[in-house]
Amino acid sequence: MMQGNSIMEDKKHAILSASSSHRWMNCPQSVRLSEGSQDVVSPYAAEGTDAHTLCEYKLRIALGLLKDNHPMPTLDWYSEEMEECANGYVAYVLELIEEVKKTCADPIILIEQRLDYSRYVSDGFGTGDCVIIVDGIIHVIDYKHGQGVQVEARENSQMMLYALGALELFDHLYEISDVSMTIYQPRRANISTFQMKTKDLYNWANNVLIPAAELAYNGEGDFKSGEWCQFCRVKTTCRERANANMMLAALEFAEPALLRDEEIEEVLKKIDDLVEWANDVKAYALHSAISGKKWTGFKLVEGRSVRKYVDDNIVATKVSAAGFDPYEKKLLGITEMQKLLGRSKFDELLSSYLIKPVGKPTLVLESDKRPEFNPAKADFMTNTEEN
Repeated sequence: MMQGNSIMEDKKHAILSASSSHRWMNCPQSVRLSEGSQDVVSPYAAEGTDAHTLCEYKLRIALGLLKDNHPMPTLDWYSEEMEECANGYVAYVLELIEEVKKTCADPIILIEQRLDYSRYVSDGFGTGDCVIIVDGIIHVIDYKHGQGVQVEARENSQMMLYALGALELFDHLYEISDVSMTIYQPRRANISTFQMKTKDLYNWANNVLIPAAELAYNGEGDFKSGEWCQFCRVKTTCRERANANMMLAALEFAEPALLRDEEIEEVLKKIDDLVEWANDVKAYALHSAISGKKWTGFKLVEGRSVRKYVDDNIVATKVSAAGFDPYEKKLLGITEMQKLLGRSKFDELLSSYLIKPVGKPTLVLESDKRPEFNPAKADFMTNTEEN
C-alpha cells in the first residue's frame, strides 16, 4: 500500500521543528529569541530543497505513483551529480522495500508524509522523506544532500521525532516493537542507520523530549552555546554565544607556550566555533554598514578589484585577427570531470588513473571516525613516491 502527499505541495514549518531540534533541545531560549528574525535561505539550502524534490519525483515514478511521462518539476539547482544522488536514493529505498516484502507482502509506504508529534511537542510536526511500515517495525528514511557535515542517525533527535510521528499514525494498528532510522547522505558516501526499541523511544520522549520542548516553547530555560548554533537565526548577535567565544578568545590571545596542556586542549575543542563566530560578526557588521549603519571607528571603503574584459568574444576576435591564440587549455579537475562524464562513466574510464596523496595532518576530536595519522608511515610513503 503506497500513500503520500502531492509532490511540490507547500510546506509549513513547526515552531519546534524536527530539523532544528538539536538546537532547541540544547538551547531552549533560542526559539523565542529567533522569532521575528529574517530567515535567509542559503544557496546550499535551496540546492537541498531541489534535491529532495527530485528524489521525491523519481521515487514516485519508480513506485508507479506518477506516470513515466509526468513532467519533472522545475529545479534551479539541477546537475548531473544531483541526478545520480537521487537515483542512488531511489535504488536504496527500492532495495529496502524488497527486503521488507520478504516478511510482509504489502508494506505501507509513505512519501513526503506529514508526521505529527504534537503529543510530545506543542504544535510539533515534520515531513518524513520516506516511511515504511510493516508488522513489528517502522523504517524512517531521511535524505541529506549536504556534504559539509556528516550526519549520523544514532540518537538523532530529528529522526526520533519523525519516528514518534510515524508511531502516532500506526502504533495502534500494528504491533510495532522497533523503529529503524536511516540517514541517506550520498555526497558523503554515508548511509547511517540506528534502530531502537519503541519502548526506549517513548521513554526518551517522556523523560527528555517533553521537558526540553516545554522550556523551548515557553521561552524558558537557559541559553547555551555550542555547535548547534550553526543554523540559528540570531547566532551573530546572541550574547551567550559572544560570551562563550570571548572567554575562549582570552586564551587564544595568550602566548601558546605559556598555556597549560588542558587550556590548549580546551582551545582546540572550540577553536572552530570561535573562528566561525568571528566571521559571523564580521559579516553582520559589513551587511549593517552597507545598509547605512555607522560603526564608531570604522568606515566603508571600496575593496580591491581586478581588471576584466568588457566582452570576452570581442577580445577573442581581436586577438585571433592579430594572429594569436587567445585561449588556454586546462584539464578539468576531478569534481568537474565527474560532473561532465557522470559517476559511472568516470569510474569506468579514470578510476585506475587516480591517486590519493597523503593528506596534511590535522588535529581533530577522538570521536572523529578517521584512522589515526602515522607520521612515520606518511614519511615512508612520501619518500617512496619521490624515489
